[in-house]
Amino acid sequence: MLFMESVELFGRYQANIERSPVTIKAYNEDLSLLSRYLEEKYNSPVYLEDITQEDVQEYLYYLKEVKGQQPISRKRVLGSMRSFFGYAYKSEWCDKNVTARLEPIKCQQKERQYLSEKEVNQFVDAIQHKLARLVAQTLYFTGMRISECLNLQVDDVDLEENLIHIRHGKGNKDRFVPINSKLKGLLVDYTENWRVNSDYFFATRNTGMFSKTRVSKIFRDTNLALGWKKNVTAHILRHSFASKLVQNDVHLVKISKLLGHSSLKTTSIYVHSNMDDLKDAVNTL
Repeated sequence: MLFMESVELFGRYQANIERSPVTIKAYNEDLSLLSRYLEEKYNSPVYLEDITQEDVQEYLYYLKEVKGQQPISRKRVLGSMRSFFGYAYKSEWCDKNVTARLEPIKCQQKERQYLSEKEVNQFVDAIQHKLARLVAQTLYFTGMRISECLNLQVDDVDLEENLIHIRHGKGNKDRFVPINSKLKGLLVDYTENWRVNSDYFFATRNTGMFSKTRVSKIFRDTNLALGWKKNVTAHILRHSFASKLVQNDVHLVKISKLLGHSSLKTTSIYVHSNMDDLKDAVNTL
């Protein structure tokens, strides 16, 4: 069986078990890049049964040494390949799981970067693109993932009930996020005065949508203009939302629900301890 034919079948299986469209797309992209690498390596179409453990190991090495990917990125790619080859073996598409004996990729646990409220305001004020500025404010006031934000449909934003309905989030889960009073005024002005006609809530006139790539570029340009060492991304705005709630003593269970986490362990990474907090702690002795 051609490798990409099996990848397509794997995508159908994921859809059948209700994996989110975002998850399915991510798996497909990871496996498609593996296919492209192997096609260039062997200068021929790739068949699933011909792929070896050595092929996969060499690909992971290529991602590290040639593409310069960080451990966390390579760990995610390995996870995609483990899921695929595990399913392919159980489905008897091939006679072995070529990822079964691969060592896990270790990642150093780093405290998540986040911005103070003052830094968020500075960053937002420096964004030259009006719609990207509103997206940044929405990310900070809701804690949404960038894909969840840009995939919002018009009907998902209820400005009467002050709720945003996030559909097919990570893990294919739906959730509701209340609209902050500061954000509501911005969204009302947007919908009444300058939003373009589109099914997507956030959209440009040219495309009828707003791409993640475009937003990322605008954020990078803003970061360069400010001359900051921090690389401010959409995900850092999400971290900043969670960190601010922790600082305001909001219970982790509530923060977890707002972020769409399936485990409190994931949410607990936002409990930052700065040096002032630590000094206060030892001075209680």
